[in-house]
Amino acid sequence: MLRNLATSLINARDERIVTTLPKAKELRPFVERAITLSRHAATLDADASGARGVHLRRQAASFFHSGNFGQAASAGRRGQARAARTAGVLALKRLFDELGERFKDRPGGYTRIIKLGRRQGDGAELAIIELVENPREREATEAARKRAKGTTAKKKSGDHKAGAKKDETEDAE
Repeated sequence: MLRNLATSLINARDERIVTTLPKAKELRPFVERAITLSRHAATLDADASGARGVHLRRQAASFFHSGNFGQAASAGRRGQARAARTAGVLALKRLFDELGERFKDRPGGYTRIIKLGRRQGDGAELAIIELVENPREREATEAARKRAKGTTAKKKSGDHKAGAKKDETEDAE
């Protein structure tokens, strides 16, 4: 169950999933360990990335269903399509390509849990578990920064106009 939740979280477009609170609390250390492995791989030098990088990828692969079990059986038969890549393989690729680089300088705390309240049907507590510094969060901070720049520019230009009006009234006197 944790492997499926971790795969869903890593592969989610918004980098967030809605689940029950106990599942989210169990998932947090599971995902953070996998991200830590990818972060260690991202900090390796080009010289040391060979065997150590493969070792870290294999360790992280144990956190996901990342094999193509039907691959070997169908590889030797002619006329049959190869088995599709699993979601775990995609999660592992995304984990090491994107998330490891993003969290390279962050020492920990890669996830956030937000409580949503109780579910209507059975009363279970729901929560959102998401990765911090996700694209939605970055867009919101950029928009807030632009709004802040716009309001300060308007205030400055408004103060300038008010100062100009004061100068005109002083000249008229």
